[in-house]
Amino acid sequence: MFLSTTYLSAFAWLCRLSLAVNPTVDLDYTSYQGVPLPNGVTQWLGVRYAASPVGDLRFRAPQPPTAMNGTQDASAHGPICLGTNAGPPSNTSNEDCLFLDIYAPTNTTSSSKLPVFFFIQGGGFNTDSNPNLNGSGLVTASGNAIMTVGINYRVGPYGFLAGQEILDNGNTNNGLRDQRLALQWVQRYIASFGGDPGHVTMGGDSAGAQSVNLQVTAYGGRNDNLFHATAAESQSFSALRTVSENQFAYDGLVIRTGCADANDTLSCLRSLTATQLQEQNFNTPFPGAQQPPLYMYGPTLDFDFVTDYTYRAYAQGAFVKVPAIAGDDTNEGTIFTPKDTANISQSDAFIQAQFPAISLAQLKVWNTLYPVNGTPSFPDSGRYWRQVSNGYGEMRYICPGIFISGVFANMSMNDNWNYRWNVIDPVSNADGLGVSHTIELNAIWGPNNTGGGAPASYYPSGVNGAIVPIIQGYWTSFIRCYNPNTHRLAGTPEWEAWTADNEFQRLMFQTNNTHMEAVPADQQARCAYLASIGLSLEQ
Repeated sequence: MFLSTTYLSAFAWLCRLSLAVNPTVDLDYTSYQGVPLPNGVTQWLGVRYAASPVGDLRFRAPQPPTAMNGTQDASAHGPICLGTNAGPPSNTSNEDCLFLDIYAPTNTTSSSKLPVFFFIQGGGFNTDSNPNLNGSGLVTASGNAIMTVGINYRVGPYGFLAGQEILDNGNTNNGLRDQRLALQWVQRYIASFGGDPGHVTMGGDSAGAQSVNLQVTAYGGRNDNLFHATAAESQSFSALRTVSENQFAYDGLVIRTGCADANDTLSCLRSLTATQLQEQNFNTPFPGAQQPPLYMYGPTLDFDFVTDYTYRAYAQGAFVKVPAIAGDDTNEGTIFTPKDTANISQSDAFIQAQFPAISLAQLKVWNTLYPVNGTPSFPDSGRYWRQVSNGYGEMRYICPGIFISGVFANMSMNDNWNYRWNVIDPVSNADGLGVSHTIELNAIWGPNNTGGGAPASYYPSGVNGAIVPIIQGYWTSFIRCYNPNTHRLAGTPEWEAWTADNEFQRLMFQTNNTHMEAVPADQQARCAYLASIGLSLEQ
């Protein structure tokens, strides 16, 4: 008896359906019920990747998740981690925050082995500032050829408090250790969602991009095979202070919380409610500085997880060598520097607050490298706003990216690409922000998928709508095969690698004008000076 063509087609469809990853995924500690979306992507939100870091686990390295009975509803994001200068726990933020989100094509099967984009959000290590990114836009932009994983990690004192007491009865760099455990979680469990643990691109923006740098240099550049390529947006080289240099922050928190009289000050801090701790969770000046920094808590040079300053770790080759993208925005500093900066003393005080180790001689050179003459003026802003933002943007973000790409090229790592995002948004351009820090995040993920913060010009009807599929083409191509050119959008230029024979070459993204450019000679010179003093600034 012959079967009809219609019956055979239906039978084949049923077979494919039966092979697709079930929205209910069984793990060895629990099960998660995901949600298929109308766009052909299934999401699993609020997946616990670590035990709740509360009580005695506060200020300790993350632990694997404990067993949970039943099937967990994975239809809502988990709470984000409590931030510095933020309020008490709420419906959306909590100390119990070590959750991740997964987006994968609905037709993914157990044998798909999809490339994984593992993304670390930014926030200066003091907040989780890019939470709950919707990965379905990247998945669909790839032609359903990838999947995404986005994580929360501890920030502020919960993730980065350091002091001798922490060394004696806790762990340093717990926010970075959270990220590491999430990477290990992917190795163990992502195949159950249709992903390939042997094909993981680790990405991040801002502090998330610095986290990428610190993960590749972790433990002296030890390769634990947790990732196989990296994509860093606005990588940041903050100052890395030793445990003893960070003791002031521990002592200050102990005093402010009333724990100074306790026999065991760390136990006292652990006994506080998160609300009590949040009341005293704010920035104070670094020793020697005149005003609080933008971010007081951050990675510690503990000679364990972080074994060296980042400039030196890269210069000495103490990092995991994988294909890499690095890049920045034209006006990296504008959203950070005080808009009312009116004179050179205010400018210098801001820079010293971020890098208190800077000497007067170095600050003098810095002022000559970044003169106020020639910078534009804007309404309701101080004359030195763009001067200090130009310098801070290069010191913390742009020049570290240029340095990293140069190191890769010198080590004959030819699968190394650099970019400059110069997409002009009319509103931001008019108010002086220009092409600001990590704004390209909205184009990479898609303007509908970043929580409502995308410029209006990035939407399909906007003047910059055409740039979105262009960068998504390069980005998803890199995630798929570690090369941004292989699956790039038809008609877009080749993104040339930065190599020893093609130095200082980067792709400049601009609507209707994306092309390769050379890093200008004057920027090369400024970055060379900043790299030369990087170690003395503890970067």
